[in-house]
Amino acid sequence: DDSTLTELIEQLKSGMYKVEDEKQKECFRLLSDIDFVASRVEGSVTNRRRMRNEIWSLMYSLGSPSWFITFAPADVNHPVAIYFAEKDEYYYPDVADKDHRYKLIASNPVAGAKFFKLITEAFINHVLGYEHNRRGVYGETSGYYGTVEQ
Repeated sequence: DDSTLTELIEQLKSGMYKVEDEKQKECFRLLSDIDFVASRVEGSVTNRRRMRNEIWSLMYSLGSPSWFITFAPADVNHPVAIYFAEKDEYYYPDVADKDHRYKLIASNPVAGAKFFKLITEAFINHVLGYEHNRRGVYGETSGYYGTVEQ
């Protein structure tokens, strides 16, 4: 009901509010359902809140992280990314000029995504040693949390 929702918005602007009737409860249930769906929409406010809650839960479970890392593999400079972007079945390691590499990767965003996934999984598996139940380069990894910027 639009009038109930408008009334509710006005009352919430003034601060704390107590639900008074069934129509208002229905509005809050609807907002809760929308929040649930929005938590899976990449980049939404609710999605970021859900990720923060996951990070806090991980920190509660494992303790504060020892280190943070940000990485951005340069797909236009890596032969594997160029291989993914090329249409040829075989790759010949001749180095194309910079403009050609940029155009090739830009024209095939799936290749860039495949390359990013490959490099990220290789980092997690081999540098952190997480998936292989072994010590990584920096010792034992008890957990990690990764996000991709939009």
